[in-house]
Amino acid sequence: MPQSGDLLRLADAVLFPGFAGQTPPDWLRRRLGDGLAGVVLFSRNIADPGQVARLTAALRAENPSVLVGTDEESGEVTRLEVATGSSRPGGYALGVVDDEALTEALARDLGGDLARAGVTIDFAPSADVNSNPDNPVIGLRAFGADPALVGRHTRAFVRGLQSARVAACAKHFPGHGDTSIDSHHGVPVVADDGIEAALVPFREAIKEGVKAVMTGHLLVPSYDAELPATLSPKVLTGLLREELGFDGMIITDGIEMAAVSGAYGIGGASARAIAAGADAICIGGERADEAVAVEVRDAIAAAVTDGLLPEERLADAARRVRELAAWAASSGSDIQGHENGYLGLTAARRAIRVTRRSTAPVLPLASAPYVVELAPEMNLAIDKSTPWGVGEPLSRLLPGTTVTRLAVGEATGAALERLIGAAVFRPLVIVVRDAHRYAWQAEALRHLLSARPDAVVVEMGLPARSDLGAVHIATYGSARVCGQAAAEVLTGRV
Repeated sequence: MPQSGDLLRLADAVLFPGFAGQTPPDWLRRRLGDGLAGVVLFSRNIADPGQVARLTAALRAENPSVLVGTDEESGEVTRLEVATGSSRPGGYALGVVDDEALTEALARDLGGDLARAGVTIDFAPSADVNSNPDNPVIGLRAFGADPALVGRHTRAFVRGLQSARVAACAKHFPGHGDTSIDSHHGVPVVADDGIEAALVPFREAIKEGVKAVMTGHLLVPSYDAELPATLSPKVLTGLLREELGFDGMIITDGIEMAAVSGAYGIGGASARAIAAGADAICIGGERADEAVAVEVRDAIAAAVTDGLLPEERLADAARRVRELAAWAASSGSDIQGHENGYLGLTAARRAIRVTRRSTAPVLPLASAPYVVELAPEMNLAIDKSTPWGVGEPLSRLLPGTTVTRLAVGEATGAALERLIGAAVFRPLVIVVRDAHRYAWQAEALRHLLSARPDAVVVEMGLPARSDLGAVHIATYGSARVCGQAAAEVLTGRV
C-alpha cells in the first residue's frame, strides 16, 4: 500500500545509510534534502581528512542538521587513517597503560580531527569487556578484560571525545566481550553469569553523559531468551532505558548483519529495532545502494501502517535523533589543536611490554634483520587494506631490513625452510597477530623457533603467551604507532 509522504519522511528521520564513493551520489543528496537523518562514512568514502571535510560540507549543503557518523575507534578500527594506519593505539593498549588522563587527552585529540573533518558522531568507544580471549571481533578494540578498568577508560574516552563536540557512542550494548561468535555471521550469546560485569562500562558511560549507545546483535537469555538485543524491548527499553536510565540516542549496529537480518530481512529487522526502542538504524556497511535505503525506509513506514510499530514510537525516535543533531550543531567551542601524533606514539611506547628469556645480547639488533610477518584474516570491522606490521618502520631505522609476509596457506614447511635459510647470519624477527587464535600461526612459530631459538617474537594482537622467542615484545595493538614503538625497542632507540 502506498505510504504518505509525511510517514516516509518520518521513517527517513531515523536512518543512517552508507553509500559508495567519495562524493555524495544524487540519490543521497535528494534524500538529505527530504530530511534524511544521518550518514555513515566507511573506508570506501575516505581518502584523507581534507577530502572528508569537503564531503561532509557537501552533505550539509543538502541538510544542515545531518548527523555524520563513522567508526573511528583508533587502533585497528580506523577510518580517517585507513590508508596509513592509525596514529593512535587502540583501546587495549590504553588499558595496559592505564592512565585515564592519557586516554582522555588522546580521545580529545581524536575528536578534534573528527570535528575538523565534519564528523559529528563517532561510533566509539568499544565499552565491551573482553573477558573471552578467543573473541573474534572485539579483542584489542576493548580497553581490557577487567570491568572496572574498562569502565574508567570508557568514561575518560567519552569525556575527551565530547569535549571536542563530537558525540561519543558506547558500544556494543549490552556487551560483546564475552562471546566467541562474530555477529556479522551469527548470533552471539551472552552467558547469564557474565551480563552484570558486561554492563559495568555502560553504566559508567551513562554517568559520564554519553550521547549515544550502539546496540549489539547479541542474545542475552537472562533478559530475553528469544530476541537479540537490537530487536528486544526487554533489553533496549526495559534494561537500557528504564533500569540504566539512558536518555540519549540508541543506534543499531549494522542492521544488515546476519544476526538480525537473517530472520527478518534488513527492512523487517529495522522496523523491529525501532519498535524495541532503538532510535536510529545504521545500514550500508556491506550493502550501500539506494535500493537498500529505500527498502528500509518503506519497511519502517509499512510497519506503522500494519500496526507493528506505533507511530508515536517512531516519532519519539526521530525526536531523539533531532536532539543529538541540535547538540552537535551548537558547537561554540574551539576545536583543539592537533598533536601531530605525539600523544598516540607516547601511548604506544608506554604500552610495550618486553620479556627477555635469554642472557645473550639479542637487543638492540646489531644488524639489519630478516622480518617474517604472519598475517591472519581479520574480522569485517577492520579494513583489510589498513597497513600494519613492524617490517616497514624497522626498515626505516635499519636500512637493509628484509620483510616477508605470509598469510594462511602460505606458511608451508617448505616456505618456512626457505626463510630460515635466507635469514642465516642475520637477526630474525617474527611478527604475529593473535597467534593463540590461529593454529597455523602457532605452528609456523614453532617451526621457526625450533630452528632459530634466538629469534625475537613481536605479538601485535593479544599476547596469550610471553615465553616465545629469546625476547618477546607485546605491543597490544597493530596500529602504525604500535609498529613504530616496537621498531624503536628492537633498535634500542627508546
